[in-house]
This record gives sequence, C-alpha cells and structure tokens, in this order.
Amino acid sequence: MSDILLTLSTAGIFFFAFLIGEPIFRLLLRLFGVYAVVQEGTAHVYVLFGKVVAVLDEPGLYFLWLKMGPRALVINWLGSRRIVDMRLDQKYLRSLPVNSEEGAPMGIGIWYEMHVSDPVAYLFKNTDPRGSLAANVSNATVRTLSNMPLEDMLETRHVMSRAVRAEVSPKSEEWGYKLGSVYIRKVHFRDAGMIRQIEEKVVNRLRQVTSAIRQDGANRVSIITNSAERRAAIEFAKAQAMRPQIVGEALNKINEDPDVAKAMFEILETENMLKSEGRITLLPKGNELVKQLLAADSK
Repeated sequence: MSDILLTLSTAGIFFFAFLIGEPIFRLLLRLFGVYAVVQEGTAHVYVLFGKVVAVLDEPGLYFLWLKMGPRALVINWLGSRRIVDMRLDQKYLRSLPVNSEEGAPMGIGIWYEMHVSDPVAYLFKNTDPRGSLAANVSNATVRTLSNMPLEDMLETRHVMSRAVRAEVSPKSEEWGYKLGSVYIRKVHFRDAGMIRQIEEKVVNRLRQVTSAIRQDGANRVSIITNSAERRAAIEFAKAQAMRPQIVGEALNKINEDPDVAKAMFEILETENMLKSEGRITLLPKGNELVKQLLAADSK
C-alpha cells in the first residue's frame, strides 16, 4: 500500500512540475532567443541598435540562433520585435468632392483593398502608411476624375477605377503598402438644389410620357371604335336595303294562297289593334242607333 502511495505522489509531483515548469521553460527559451513562432498573416521584424537584423514573414517555427547568430541571445533584451499584420484589409472613402466637365458638383464613393507587402518599409518609411494611402487615394480620385464628362462619370465606373489604381499603386509600394482592388461604388450629386431640379425634371418627364401614352391609347381606341361603327353602319345599311326584297318575296309566296293571305292580314291587323292604345267598343249586330249615338258622342 505504501508503494502505491509513493508512486501516486511521485506522479503527482512530476505532473505539477511539468504543468508549471513547461510554460516557464518555454518562456525562458523565447527570452534568450532560442526560437520564435510566426503566426499566419503576420511578420516579425527584429531590430537591434537601430538596425533591422532579421525579418520573418513566413508562418512557422524559427530557431533564431540560426537566423541571427549570437545576437539572438540579446535581441529580446537590448533590441525589439515588431509584429506586422500582413492580412488583406479594405477601406471605403465616402463622397469625395469632384466636379464634372459641365461643372456639376459630384460625390465619389471609392472602395479599395490593401495589404502590407514590405514590413520594413511599412514600419520605417512612413509613420502612418494607412492614413497616407487613404489621402493618396483621395487625392488621386479628385485629380484623375475631375473634369470628366458627366455621362462618362455616371457610366464608366470600371475605367475610372483602373485610372485611380494606376495613379496610386507606385507611390503606395514605396511605403510597403500594396494596393489591391479599387472600385468606384457610388457616384452621386452633392448639391441639394440640383438634386431637387433633377427630380422635378424627371417627374415632369414622367408626366409627359404618361400623358403621351394615355393619349396614344385613347387615339387607338377611338380608331378601333370608329372603324367598328363604320363597318356596323355598312352592314345595317345592307340589311335595310335587302329588307324590302325579302319581305316582298315572302308576301308573293303568301298571296299564292288567298286563304293564308287573308288569315295573315287579319292576324296582323289584330296585333296592331292590340298594340295600339285606342279604346275598343263592342256592339251587338243590327243596332244602328247605338252606332250613331257613339259616333255623335266622339265628335
């Protein structure tokens, strides 16, 4: 039992010794410049007595004694290590003031990408390379795109983006910044009065177009209606012209049989009498006096 306790206690002591001692041991190795770990997307620049002695810009594990020699022992004590972010970055500049060839005050919104291409130049050739790049892009946009025709400014964004990139790239590379994609994302009017005038013109133009469309539709409907009415009048005229002939032929056939003709005319006469608003008085046969009295009363 005592052997088991001794074994467990020894294992616990070694475990805590390695748990606490291993990070301390690695810290001492880094302090004395034995190794360094470079993360992806970063670069390490080592400076000793004002001079750059090593640049590690690839991710991985490095043994500094092999890179710097004996200077690795004192680089973390007497020198310095600068960690530079090499990852792709982007920025958007809003409403840069530009005037068109016609004198219209325009605003340009430009988006661009950049990343550090030379860590040493980024650290020592410019105190604020990011701000300087933004100012350079802004100045290049105003200088390159000013006095362009308004139509080209509103339509040829790809050409404008390439022009700005060609203007900025050489200068930015001197500062260790490499310019990536450049894109003109927005072109707009800056003068509120001009915007209102354009809106009024657009609204008036839309009203004119709408009125023209309505008038054209009314004209087309009128043409179709008149054409239909004309054709209907022609057909009705033809029908009226053919009616006497048709009625005459029918009467001729009916008159071939006198009985049928007599019966038909009696029926027509009866229908006319029923349709009329006149009063009908029925009298018995042979009563001539009553007929005379009624005739005298009607006068």
